[in-house]
Amino acid sequence: MNQPFRIRPAEAEDIPGIGEILVETWRHAFRGIIDGAYLDGMTEQDQAMRHARRMGAAGVSYQAAVDADGLVGFANYGPARGTVSDGIMELYALYIRPQAQGAGVGRMLIKAVARDCLSRGATGLFAWVLAENPNRGFYERLGATVTAKSMVRVGNRDYEQLAYLWSDLPQLADI
Repeated sequence: MNQPFRIRPAEAEDIPGIGEILVETWRHAFRGIIDGAYLDGMTEQDQAMRHARRMGAAGVSYQAAVDADGLVGFANYGPARGTVSDGIMELYALYIRPQAQGAGVGRMLIKAVARDCLSRGATGLFAWVLAENPNRGFYERLGATVTAKSMVRVGNRDYEQLAYLWSDLPQLADI
């Protein structure tokens, strides 16, 4: 990764890179946690098509982290799915290329997401995170707290997931 990186709203041209980053980070973070056949069966094209559809959905936004070589990470967020308090938005995805992790990219993406959510009148933000996700401490370091647990099916197996909530969006926007 070449420094410096910058954060900007993602564009349709970023979609292939978003698919690539998602597959790369899942295989890196979840190998040994999620079934290997499922991870190996993921394709960048399928993920790009999924995100191309999502990018066009009402209220859904993307932030991109780029450096001189191109896309190094992205965040996807929008209206909360399921039953949550009014004013709470959902972070659907936050993925950073493994070689760019630890450089502040995730923090800057979350800050951009929080600022955009505030501009839409949101008061909080939450994200579902696999309980076995080796990177979930990132959310805790940024002040999120676990407020719920549920199960999610990935492939042919159920996994526990945790809902991390940032209830003070202005504070998150100033990290």
